[in-house]
Amino acid sequence: MSRLRRFENNRFIGTRDDMRVYDCDDAAQFAALDARVQGEDLLGKKILQSFGPDTVAEARNRGFHPL
Repeated sequence: MSRLRRFENNRFIGTRDDMRVYDCDDAAQFAALDARVQGEDLLGKKILQSFGPDTVAEARNRGFHPL
């Protein structure tokens, strides 16, 4: 699967503007995230977040919601 530049080692990536978490191993979710990253310059705005541990449970713990 593809991963975002600067987040190659992370499966779950969150967007802080809408508090959503994307699973980069899911093709549809990755496509939606990649479209937002390219179209809205999310890397430049610095609103992407990774989680440690890299799990959806940790993302939920931080207030993010899965798609």
